[in-house]
Amino acid sequence: MTNGVRKVAVLGAGMIGEVHRRAAVLAGAEVVGVLASTPERSREVAAQWGVAKAYADIDEVVADDLDVVHICTPNASHVPYAVAALEAGKHVICEKPLGVSLDDARHAAEVAERTGLVNTMPFAYRFHPMAREMRARVQDGSFGAPNLIHGSYLQDWLLDPRASSWRVDPQAGGPSRAFGDIGSHWCDLAEWVTGERIVEVVADTSIAIKQRPAATAASFSAAASDAPLADVTTEDSALILFRTDRGTSGSAVISQLSAGRKNRLWLEVDGAQHSAVFDQEHAEELWIGGEDQSLLLVRDPNHGGSEQRRLSHLPAGHAQGYAQCFENFVADTYAAIDGNTPEGLPTFADGLRAAEICDAMLRSAESRKWETV
Repeated sequence: MTNGVRKVAVLGAGMIGEVHRRAAVLAGAEVVGVLASTPERSREVAAQWGVAKAYADIDEVVADDLDVVHICTPNASHVPYAVAALEAGKHVICEKPLGVSLDDARHAAEVAERTGLVNTMPFAYRFHPMAREMRARVQDGSFGAPNLIHGSYLQDWLLDPRASSWRVDPQAGGPSRAFGDIGSHWCDLAEWVTGERIVEVVADTSIAIKQRPAATAASFSAAASDAPLADVTTEDSALILFRTDRGTSGSAVISQLSAGRKNRLWLEVDGAQHSAVFDQEHAEELWIGGEDQSLLLVRDPNHGGSEQRRLSHLPAGHAQGYAQCFENFVADTYAAIDGNTPEGLPTFADGLRAAEICDAMLRSAESRKWETV
């Protein structure tokens, strides 16, 4: 870090790469270079972003004078890139999932622990102010012990049979698609909000669209392809029932084929005295249920729990969204690099946790039995 300015590189130039770049700049960092899918694409994006360096490969990245590496590339490269950066003394922010297998995730988590460098994963929904408010209320004694944890994470970006992406390819995206990509977010938020851990799951998965174009388009885009079709082997939808370490039952429905659902992460916790609902598509609000009355709380930097107020950067009624949520995550990661200990910062240990749950889900879908996490 030179003159107090943190120097970072962004690996990956898709939608989420741009989200990382913006968040880094807003947190005061200097983005010095980018690594895209090809050297030519790296040069193109470097020009678009106005950054100095267009890296040809990971070796150029780790040899550079950098403080932080943001990894936003396809899943199969996460662990090789993260390990290379950590071994070179760089702090790492790595998109999830942490690798495409449980062994990969364990390896990355072990390297992260050994090097002692800051390592984080953007389970970014933790950084919505009202998700923080939900956690504070659920874990307050007056809420009552949870008796049920349930919800869903629904998208529709792969509803068109002609839509495809590298995420559909198990070599690039891993053996689980819908659950590995968005189910991991739901499980992380559920465990973090409640403080309970999923210990057993029984699962069912389905592939409704049996073939998709072999060529890919940008994730979450409306692009369709007329390329030759290839068999689909990763799930469109996944359903799980689970039990936690405190004996609480739960369920989740995960789908990328739910028409009209753009990014609907819904989490409900039903406790002995109250219930609470966080809906990511309406993240300015938190519903609190009671036997005699229900409340709709609105994000407000002047009211509510301390963490909700800390992460509320705009006045009430001036909506904060996913971008601000992600910016909160990156800012807290950089604060950890500076030696602070922000609350709720997800690390590679949380990425390993997600891999363990996903592995149990896949085992259960195959065995048709309850499996231990």
